[in-house]
Amino acid sequence: MAAASRGAKAAGGTTIGILPSERREDANEWIDHVVVTGMGHARNLAVAASGDAVIAVGGSWGTLAEIGFASRLGRRVVIVEPGLAVEGIARASSPEEAVELALSSL
Repeated sequence: MAAASRGAKAAGGTTIGILPSERREDANEWIDHVVVTGMGHARNLAVAASGDAVIAVGGSWGTLAEIGFASRLGRRVVIVEPGLAVEGIARASSPEEAVELALSSL
């Protein structure tokens, strides 16, 4: 989450961190608005449901869960190369292309 929020702040964006813990202090320094859940990995559903689109960068099991939740919820999902291989999900070769693909469906 740190790399994504750092990039968003560098581009002049506002950031929201949906944390698995119950501690606001667990948010990284680039988060403007902190949502503490105390839900652990279950917070991945909240992450997927909170946006109009999901851009997945890198990832492991948590990212895969977010991709699955977002897909089930009908959200546009874009994976930035060389991310996880998920059938039927759009792929982008750069973050800029991922944003274009995500926004094109809104």
